[in-house]
Amino acid sequence: MSSVAETRRDYDFTALSHVLRRAVVLGLVTAVVVVALAFVTRLMDGILEAAVGGVVLLFGLTAVTVLPGLWTRARTIEGIAGAAGIGLAATVVFLLVDVALLQPLGVYTNRWREIGGGSNWWYHPVWWMVGTFLPWMGALIVANRARRGRADSVGGVMGVAVVAAVVIAAIAVVAGFPGAGWNLSTFGVAFLPGLAVAALISSLGRSTA
Repeated sequence: MSSVAETRRDYDFTALSHVLRRAVVLGLVTAVVVVALAFVTRLMDGILEAAVGGVVLLFGLTAVTVLPGLWTRARTIEGIAGAAGIGLAATVVFLLVDVALLQPLGVYTNRWREIGGGSNWWYHPVWWMVGTFLPWMGALIVANRARRGRADSVGGVMGVAVVAAVVIAAIAVVAGFPGAGWNLSTFGVAFLPGLAVAALISSLGRSTA
């Protein structure tokens, strides 16, 4: 008679309760980062603003990109999808805080919302897409590293992505890409393709399995 007991899997944690709890945490972390950046841009300028703002921005990008994949211990498409789900649900949590508190209090100048004519119906989907894309790519890198026998590592996920983002941002500035400049905004936008490049690179190499 075979045992009905199943060995507990130690990867791809995607139970709905787990995803939602982590999403609340990540959504609140995102809100804190946005508020911190708002104060940095209001109270500082020049090199100090770039230095402090860069640290805050990098912290926020790291949290959104890396934490969901670590929380699900992404190893297969199950864990990668779960991480993307955490990211998507976290944007909903953040946007609730944004609409209820940040926008009414005028905490920060919302340039994205202004570009969309002041409509949340344009602005919110941008957050949904970016907030899902970052953890999706981050979890893919986590899973690819694990496939090659490498331990979960924040630096392992972010290192190549940051370098690629800096290179892409520099190319955009030198090439005169509209709106590109030597600033945090350009780096933030360049991080998206930079992360995609990092995910592609992480897929190269042989599996140790």
